[in-house]
Amino acid sequence: MPFPLPPRTRSGPRRRTLLASAAGAALLVGCSSGSERSEEVASAGPSVTERARARAAEDSGGLLQRYDAVLAVHPTLARRLAPLRAEVVRHVEAFGGAGKPKSTPSASASATVSPSGSAAPSLAPSASPATEKEALAGLAAAERRLADERAVALLDVPGELARLLASVAAAGAAHAYLLTEGNR
Repeated sequence: MPFPLPPRTRSGPRRRTLLASAAGAALLVGCSSGSERSEEVASAGPSVTERARARAAEDSGGLLQRYDAVLAVHPTLARRLAPLRAEVVRHVEAFGGAGKPKSTPSASASATVSPSGSAAPSLAPSASPATEKEALAGLAAAERRLADERAVALLDVPGELARLLASVAAAGAAHAYLLTEGNR
């Protein structure tokens, strides 16, 4: 009859204990750095959020002016651009803007100053494109540029505004795609 081997007694902590400790430590480090980040956002809170929202409304307003300028020069594009323009109006309103341009497209063709103080190029056209194809390409480029800017900006704002910026950036990228694919 074989004799059972005596149980091995291990010295030191078990593998499960080490893994649980490492996972717990990682969670604590993640939680503490996250809460510090939320405290920073909360302390800067409304001013950062309000500035980002105002900037987004202003940018969407500039894009709306660009759509209006293209439609004024190329009225035959009205059927194609109407749904996209309507979406841009909704974006202006979602960010708290009025939904109507504050000035004429020619008046806003100069550079605007962002809330951070740096000069940013306006989305309004400086000169009307000669052909419909150029007009659509210009709108697509403006939509793409604004979508890229919003994708970067959403990293610096808290929850709801970040989701709104992400959604509007995705819509802008879709608009750029629709504007370019129709030319092929």
